[in-house]
Amino acid sequence: MFDLLADSPEDRLRLCGPHVKRREFLQIGALAAVGLSLPQYLRARAEGRVDPAADRKSCIMIFNLGGPSHIDLWDMKPDAPREIRGPFRPIRTKSDAFEISELLPLHAKIADRFSLVRSCHHDGAAVHDAGWQMMQTGRRFTGGISTPHAGAVVSHLKGRRSDLPPFVVLPQLMGRGGGNLPNGQAGGFLGKAHDPFALMADPSQKNFKVPDLLPPDQIGAQRLDRRRKMRDVVEQAVSEFEASEDARLMDDNFHAAFRIMTSESARAAFDLSREPLKVRERYGMNRFGQCCLLARRLVEGGVRFVTINTFLTVFDEITWDIHGSKPFTSVQGMKDLVCPMYDQAYSALIEDLTDRGMLNDTMVANLSEFGRTPKVNPAGGRDHWPQCFTAYFAGGGVKGGRVVGASDPIGGFPAERPVKPGDIVATMFHGLGLNHASHLPGPGGRPFPLTDLGTEPIRELFA
Repeated sequence: MFDLLADSPEDRLRLCGPHVKRREFLQIGALAAVGLSLPQYLRARAEGRVDPAADRKSCIMIFNLGGPSHIDLWDMKPDAPREIRGPFRPIRTKSDAFEISELLPLHAKIADRFSLVRSCHHDGAAVHDAGWQMMQTGRRFTGGISTPHAGAVVSHLKGRRSDLPPFVVLPQLMGRGGGNLPNGQAGGFLGKAHDPFALMADPSQKNFKVPDLLPPDQIGAQRLDRRRKMRDVVEQAVSEFEASEDARLMDDNFHAAFRIMTSESARAAFDLSREPLKVRERYGMNRFGQCCLLARRLVEGGVRFVTINTFLTVFDEITWDIHGSKPFTSVQGMKDLVCPMYDQAYSALIEDLTDRGMLNDTMVANLSEFGRTPKVNPAGGRDHWPQCFTAYFAGGGVKGGRVVGASDPIGGFPAERPVKPGDIVATMFHGLGLNHASHLPGPGGRPFPLTDLGTEPIRELFA
């Protein structure tokens, strides 16, 4: 393995020499994923040749939990029969390449900054959590292997670049999806050290405070002293049991939590009160809107990957899950509640990133677990449909105003350029400067490919 990574006999010897720290030795797989062997990395670092621009890359994944109707929003079929095309009409956008729904007028004004992929599909079960797994990890969980979320992979490969964690989920992890399956928002076989930091709070509430980020003077001297003593115990355990993965994991987790908790810059990044009221109102004074604003602040503060869940579960709240009758969302509910909130926050995020000069370094990926049935059901809604749906991308090198792929005349199946979940994940990795064809240390220490054989980034988005 090491011979494959080293460039010369001298480099191979240096891998076992006294100049290589244990943590750098363990990062060999990560360095290979960004196109560097460990010796190459050491030389580049010593000579100041590590590209700071590549290190600035971040990704915000907006996960549209519930499965929006592609036919009613991004891939309308105005010439199809009424039971297919639905009640809404398309409108012109700032892109000559596509029209979108009248329900998204603010999207239409910035359509030159994002591009649509209208030919997404997967072969998973038509249940929410199966799609959550596949679209966030690029794979279905099979053989007892829990594949890590794309953000966990980034955490493992690139690590933190500030006192903030590398991977954050807002406002909290997904809840139940009906299939009793893991939702894919975890470190998987990479371990809990790469689980996301989940906010577990609603940033739109007046009494919003970030859990576990209280400054030391509010924690109390005794409690802080106990934490420091715990750290000392962990460090002693690591030194005594260097070969123990459990000891290393405890050390990593403790230092990550302690670093966030005691860092003024980390607390400041989460503090929305530092934003002008006009900016907060532009995003919308609701949970999703404030999460989008918080995502921008976190990326600005050094977080590499932020996932925003538009909703927390498909039960007991208005979501994209428009089956048409209670307890699910009606088409009218999508029109009056969901779309205005979503349209406002997304357009504010893209404009804010643009104004701050951050969009080129920040990919914004809008994903969902599936689309909706081409035919309107008897309740006036649409049901689950993984056979065809739309995702879209902005920033991170993506050229806006484009359409990749196409669906058939009723939006039922891809007609051109089919795109799989693995291609979506590979596209995010590409935007972050990672090599999607490289490997992770998988279960049992065996090499595990970042994406399945045959998956590719959607290169048309970048060309």
